[in-house]
Amino acid sequence: MPDLKEGDAAPDFTLPTDAGMVSLSGQRGKAVVLYFYPKDDTSGCTVEAQDFTARLGSFQKAGAEVIGISKDSPKSHTRFRAKYALAHILGSDEDMATMSNYGVWVEKSMYGRKYMGASRDTFLIGPDGKIRKIWRKAKVPGHAQDVLAALKSL
Repeated sequence: MPDLKEGDAAPDFTLPTDAGMVSLSGQRGKAVVLYFYPKDDTSGCTVEAQDFTARLGSFQKAGAEVIGISKDSPKSHTRFRAKYALAHILGSDEDMATMSNYGVWVEKSMYGRKYMGASRDTFLIGPDGKIRKIWRKAKVPGHAQDVLAALKSL
């Protein structure tokens, strides 16, 4: 598992979305908020996505694109986006390659059972493609505000 650190080059990716394709290299020149989440339409993931959407104008005004990534399909993202009026990009990483490159496809444990899943991690990537800040195992309440504050201090 890659141990990405602040200052490292962010691994490039190209992923399908519910509206085409998205790539990190296609965002060069603007900051990118890349957040990984476990599953569409679950309680914590829904609140996190709604918080990023609610602040999307502020992120864009600060020169950043917001991209959420999970292993859900583009079709699932379409339903998720429509149900909650989500406005930012949702990338589909069904083979977990991008999650593996960022070190967020990890072993988890619930009720004593071990399984693989996405960690709720966020990466703030500068316009130069370098990782400026990493939030590992982010707590949903207040997270979007914290990321926005960090973006404004770049």
